Amino acid sequence: MIISAQEMINYLTMDNRILVVEDSDEDFNALSRIMGELGLVYYLRRVCDGDEALDYLYKRGAYENAQIAPHPSIILLDLNLPGTDGREVIQQVKQDDHLKRIPIVVLTTSNSPQDIQTCYSYGANSYLIKPMGIKKFKETVSVLCEYWLKTVILP
Repeated sequence: MIISAQEMINYLTMDNRILVVEDSDEDFNALSRIMGELGLVYYLRRVCDGDEALDYLYKRGAYENAQIAPHPSIILLDLNLPGTDGREVIQQVKQDDHLKRIPIVVLTTSNSPQDIQTCYSYGANSYLIKPMGIKKFKETVSVLCEYWLKTVILP
């Protein structure tokens, strides 16, 4: 479920702080709706491109306040973004001693072997392909949430 601003402040210490880097409104709305249907309590923050993701993670510009930009427990990352793309975000985050422990789950439409190889070589923790169709997408998000938000102990 999506929580209000006041509830967000109460949940900042929770493990389920998710930064979603997604430029598609449709994909983000589907993702958040499905996660809500799964009954999870989480803080979900969306940024629309790689530059904004890096500003968020490095607490720059509009994200200087830690209450506005709490340290995420996990990053869900699309690859093909305007500006700095997802591959570059992975590379920068995984080279930073303060950020490299944050798991990065790539959630993208690209099934390119080159993209998969590049993401893992840069340090991505998981690579999932967004399937076509809402039913299959719901199954993928369900598996993602079951593993990354219920099973794994996040840093």
